[in-house]
Amino acid sequence: MSFTLDTPLTKLVGVRHPVVQTGMGWVAGPRLVSAAANAGALGVLASATMGVEQLRSAVREVKSRTDAPFGVNLRADAGDAAERVRIIVEEGVKVASFALAPSRDLIARLKDAGVVVIPSIGARRHAEKVAAWGADAVVVQGGEGGGHTGNVATTVLLPQVVDAVDIPVIAAGGFHDGRGLVAALAYGAAGIAMGTRFLLTSESTVPDAVKARYLAASVKDVTLTTKVDGLPHRMLRSDLVDALERSGRAASLLRALRHAAAFRRESGMSWAQLVRDGLAMKHGKELTWSQVLLAANTPMLLKASMVDGRTDLGVMAAGQVAGVIDDLPSCAELVDRIMSEAHATLRALPHAG
Repeated sequence: MSFTLDTPLTKLVGVRHPVVQTGMGWVAGPRLVSAAANAGALGVLASATMGVEQLRSAVREVKSRTDAPFGVNLRADAGDAAERVRIIVEEGVKVASFALAPSRDLIARLKDAGVVVIPSIGARRHAEKVAAWGADAVVVQGGEGGGHTGNVATTVLLPQVVDAVDIPVIAAGGFHDGRGLVAALAYGAAGIAMGTRFLLTSESTVPDAVKARYLAASVKDVTLTTKVDGLPHRMLRSDLVDALERSGRAASLLRALRHAAAFRRESGMSWAQLVRDGLAMKHGKELTWSQVLLAANTPMLLKASMVDGRTDLGVMAAGQVAGVIDDLPSCAELVDRIMSEAHATLRALPHAG
């Protein structure tokens, strides 16, 4: 039996260990989510890149693979968010997580159905807002994290949020081992959330050649760019990223329109739905229309790498920890190792008195 730590997170969602596998688009599918859940972590299914019926099918597949609690990550501003929430409730999913702050009404609807609501935030004021609206916990991601991220380091942002809210805070951005878990707990967090570290496991369906690119990367090979979709996006540097950063505005918008059409076909969404989601995104983040169009790049550029293995045509979202990860354990091996390292770290700490 591996070492366990009871925290407000483990008590809230009923998992054995205070570790969360984040909902990464095209990566966090049923195989990875169920493996993380069976390892005692909270696995989170990524739904933004799925159609509604695909989501129901994926949830049922996870349930067929594990009896442990798991979550589904949703886009709060999606036009079909209410329909996706209905699936979560009907299928008995334990946790709903959000990349953007869900509305007060959406939080209330989920909580009334017994679903635990855990938004991800990148600023103290956002944590205060969702806590006031009734969120059960928050994931706070510092600038080290992969994908869309902020510019404040976890070590600065995390204690700010812990001091500002009285709900469990889960730390993300820069975590990959047991020492990081102990550090997060020392800051007052209730656990850690990891994306890149779970991407680089044996149950992750990311193609082997793409995993090899991650394993070969140094910390300096992880960059932050706004050229994919107009927002700060942390990823592995590649020839494609270099080309995107050199491209002009007209070429960027043309590429975005092409990718929007491809994503529409992939997701089964109508153009009207895409426009509605674009309007919601524009309002929620106060984006220009150019940025909304550029946002169409993200799903298809990620799919090219994470599903098709075409790193020449796609981008590889990555936290800075990609530069210090050099193996591909199973989820069970990873979580057991993190907990063993946490135990050893706690035992080695000097005791006062």
